[in-house]
Amino acid sequence: MTIDICVCTYRRPSIEATLRSLDAQKLPTGITARAIVIDNDETPSARELVERVADTLSMPVTYVHAPANNISIARNAGLETAKAEWIAFIDDDEEAEPDWLASLLQTARLNKLDAVFGPAIALYPEDAPGWMRKQDYHSNIPQRRGGVVQTGHTCNALLRASSPLVRGQRFLLEKGKTGGEDTEFFFRLWFNGARLGITEAAVVHEKVDPKRMNLKWISNRKFRSGMSYGYHSLTTRNSVTLTLAALGAIAKIGLCYIMVGLFIWSEEKRNFWLMRAMFHRGVLASTSSKAEPELY
Repeated sequence: MTIDICVCTYRRPSIEATLRSLDAQKLPTGITARAIVIDNDETPSARELVERVADTLSMPVTYVHAPANNISIARNAGLETAKAEWIAFIDDDEEAEPDWLASLLQTARLNKLDAVFGPAIALYPEDAPGWMRKQDYHSNIPQRRGGVVQTGHTCNALLRASSPLVRGQRFLLEKGKTGGEDTEFFFRLWFNGARLGITEAAVVHEKVDPKRMNLKWISNRKFRSGMSYGYHSLTTRNSVTLTLAALGAIAKIGLCYIMVGLFIWSEEKRNFWLMRAMFHRGVLASTSSKAEPELY
């Protein structure tokens, strides 16, 4: 059995380290893996690097050019190129631990899941602020809400492509310009009855870009996460559900700012509650706007 691993890329030399970590996977007997690299640049700028690296790997690598500047186009090209029963996703700036893929597969099989997610752990440079390290704002940890996994992210995921609930599903092209395309995709699977799960054992690592080590970038990320969650968590969007969601968000925002005042003396705790407030402000914004703004 082969597992197809989709890696969408856009002008990142780090794709080489990603591929080498995939080639080092320790897989169960009888299981192999193939990497599918989908280049979302206008020109096939990653082809030369990918093909050069592929010549040094034992794992087969397929290069696909899927222009341009819309991540949903790239993700869909990966789904269409993949032929395996299982399809994994990892980002082009991440490196997988050797048992990453085996852990995802084992969890999915044992629990009869349609999709399973693992954590993407941030690697901070030595000069990263202490409050940022302690709260670990750059890691992407899949969440359970009320004990239920409702959605996930393609930075670390495995899909059962043969499932009738997954087969034929695609990422929305309009979300490829706004972000949140993977949040919406997995929410849609869950709403349709797909079983989603999490395994903390399937770990990938991502070096934090120094340009992202500031409060403004983290605030924008939290706000966007709140917007994505707000847009996709409601099964229906009418005046009643939107009003209730807005009132709930306003109450949570108020509580967060009270906590900011209480912890004004602590940079770590103050920023924690500020970021919680930004998330709920994003949820609130999603209740008053019919369309998400384009960011890419």
